[in-house]
Amino acid sequence: MIDAVVFDLDGVIVDSEQVWDDVRERYTREAGGTYTASAARDMMGMSSLEWSHYMAETLGVAGTPEEINAAVVERMLERYGEAPPLIPGSVDAVRRCAASWPLAVASSSNPELIQVVLDAAGLHDAIRVVVSSQEVRRGKPAPDVYVEAARRLGMEPHRCAAVEDSQNGIRSAHGAGMRVIAVPNPHFRPDDEALAQADVVLSSIVELTPEVIDPS
Repeated sequence: MIDAVVFDLDGVIVDSEQVWDDVRERYTREAGGTYTASAARDMMGMSSLEWSHYMAETLGVAGTPEEINAAVVERMLERYGEAPPLIPGSVDAVRRCAASWPLAVASSSNPELIQVVLDAAGLHDAIRVVVSSQEVRRGKPAPDVYVEAARRLGMEPHRCAAVEDSQNGIRSAHGAGMRVIAVPNPHFRPDDEALAQADVVLSSIVELTPEVIDPS
């Protein structure tokens, strides 16, 4: 029995993983760092504190982590503008679930970016709880953000379903003990080991229905 559903944001509701990658890569090169082949996947799911330290210490980006975080988020907000790239069918999928369960968002994005996406999607009325990895001790793949989302919903994690797209996100939700619905990101597809931790793998968010969330 599922009592609540927790959605990831980037790659599930908004098609932003490539935007994050492009913004971070451009900023890294402009700031004198070296953007490695593994950087995008390494940072996927990290909290803002974690990825800003990674850019400073591993990629060699000049400036403090706080300065790096502020600059990258400013560029992300500029790229989003008034129309973040919502994934086709994602808003309808969220609303289908909202008709049956209380919902949360558990995202690695900064709170101000989450706000912009939910504003554009018109989903504030459907989402009861929003948690950014910035608010917990560890980002994904640690389970902290999903555990906190369940706590704020007043639910046990094992009675929640999570909708995820990324390798680190799947591991995070699985580690929290949730039923994991994976919609693999086509640009950064999770590896087989991560996908094996999902209870269901869909090819598109359009396929997400209440029956998929809770087949019991």
